[in-house]
Amino acid sequence: DPPKTGGVLVFTAEARDYVFGAGGTLAKFAAEGRPITVVHFGNGEKTAPGAKPAEARLIHRREAEAAAAALGVTETVFLGHKSAEIAYLSSSELRNQAITLIRFYKPEILFFPDWYVHYLRDDDNYRVGRMAEEAPYGGGNYFLQEMTYMGLMGHSARQYYFYSPYRPYRAREGGEGKAQFVGVDISGVFEKKLQAAAALESANERELQVARTRLSGAPRSLAKLDRDGAAGFARALLEELAYTIGYKHGATQAEEFNHLGVSSGLPPHISERAR
Repeated sequence: DPPKTGGVLVFTAEARDYVFGAGGTLAKFAAEGRPITVVHFGNGEKTAPGAKPAEARLIHRREAEAAAAALGVTETVFLGHKSAEIAYLSSSELRNQAITLIRFYKPEILFFPDWYVHYLRDDDNYRVGRMAEEAPYGGGNYFLQEMTYMGLMGHSARQYYFYSPYRPYRAREGGEGKAQFVGVDISGVFEKKLQAAAALESANERELQVARTRLSGAPRSLAKLDRDGAAGFARALLEELAYTIGYKHGATQAEEFNHLGVSSGLPPHISERAR
């Protein structure tokens, strides 16, 4: 049976994206007792360096489940689309999958990558974020009527969190037009976020290799990377993000989002006509 309302639904390309972008906030929601479901659109087959695609998919799933458990996530869902190739899929197909999942889980809160962020490093994040934001427009029962006939009635979340996975927001960047820029204090749950990130060993190793390539002309930096290893590199990045964002929002460690919530009152043009 579908879970009760009040839950959280997270859309992500791969596990590392949502853990780095929103892991602390999700750990706080889990501590409040909210059911959290994470939907992975990508299969992670390009995540594990040196592994064949089939093996990499299994590694990604195993590590993603371990990371979710560290945060207190209730359920993980894997749709199995080929990572780094989501752009080749029909946007309508992706959107319909998202709408179906929203109808089934009936979340109060929806998290997804902020596709408005400038210079996204990963096209999968862009595709998943754009599709996820469009999905609530199909929340009525007359859209995807075959789902309505099956008993999956229309539903839209009440709150939306746009997250930027790997860097702080720049001024006036990201989010749909009416979104409010908010910071969330994660000081009390930051260790859980670190534990979740540490479980993503293969993805962290991939990012370490990227960093080594970029720093090939800096021997001292390369030596530090080699000393710290993939886990140390991931931890250092998360600490830098948390402290930098926390400073912006008056907290020791924080995450930040463009947030859409429930609006109050009637729109101004309706009020004007009523008078």
